[in-house]
Amino acid sequence: MEKYRFTVIIEKDEDGIYVASVPASPGCHTQAADLNQLDERIREAIRLYLSMQKFDKGSSSFVGVHEVEVAI
Repeated sequence: MEKYRFTVIIEKDEDGIYVASVPASPGCHTQAADLNQLDERIREAIRLYLSMQKFDKGSSSFVGVHEVEVAI
């Protein structure tokens, strides 16, 4: 069994729901009420993504998170 490592971005929305997305896999995201459930769900979403897509192992690597403040 081959193993892959993915960077997962986790945010909390205005309703307190956790949202996870995988930048290397466009459209691969999920949500849950708690972090344990979110972890299970994003793993399943990644498995489904990999089963449906031809994944390029070297396509991208995580650099970091950058927060920007903009005044309007």
